[in-house]
Amino acid sequence: MRYAFQWLRSLLFIVLIYVAMVVYAIAFLPWALVSSRGASAAAHAWCAFVKWLAAWLIGLKNEVRGTPPTDEVLVAAKHQSFFDIILIYSALPKSKFIMKRELLYAPILGQYAKRIGCIPVNRGKRAEAIKKMLADVQSGKAEPGQLVIYPQGTRINPGIKAPYKVGSGVLYRELGQDCVPVACNVGVFWPKRGIYRKPGKAVVEFMPRIKAGKPLDEFMAELEQAVETRSNELMAEAGFTELPTPDSKS
Repeated sequence: MRYAFQWLRSLLFIVLIYVAMVVYAIAFLPWALVSSRGASAAAHAWCAFVKWLAAWLIGLKNEVRGTPPTDEVLVAAKHQSFFDIILIYSALPKSKFIMKRELLYAPILGQYAKRIGCIPVNRGKRAEAIKKMLADVQSGKAEPGQLVIYPQGTRINPGIKAPYKVGSGVLYRELGQDCVPVACNVGVFWPKRGIYRKPGKAVVEFMPRIKAGKPLDEFMAELEQAVETRSNELMAEAGFTELPTPDSKS
């Protein structure tokens, strides 16, 4: 019975956050059309609502640990569900995400993502995607901010071990910026797919930055070690005890 009630609350939560997305998009539209600051304000306001509603309706609280960067850096984060996007975006003053091109065609989400400076890439063509990613990033450097990339390229369920792709390393090398690794445990409560949301405390943690200028192989090894080790610790803290297994799709 408890599971059924939580499932119904989860369903209501999902409906409400997407209804709210439409409401916020319309309310902020005049400002968003004339300034990217308007689009950013809309996104931050909606994220704040989602965090409040998650805590109130489904018992999913959240916590941001560490010190979110405010300067122009590369942020390389663990990606488990839509909720880590919301928590990371809420914590950063001027962030833009590397995102899959298909999201540009999602109603509201795609238009606002483009307006705040997110950079679409074609994940199916890695070499072209990295080249396009670098060109887009470089052309947008006049507007400082935090560029967020998910090094594994997609959402990864808790307990699944998947490789880190070279795109984050190429960006780190070419941009010459520090990199801030981010760990999380949100997938324990908010899954990659499905309706059910578990109560608990979702955590994202901004870790000590990796200074610019390290060799690519060294950077990739240090990034993966930092993010995976801390994410596993956060998931264990949340009660997740399964040992990592290889992703069969990798």
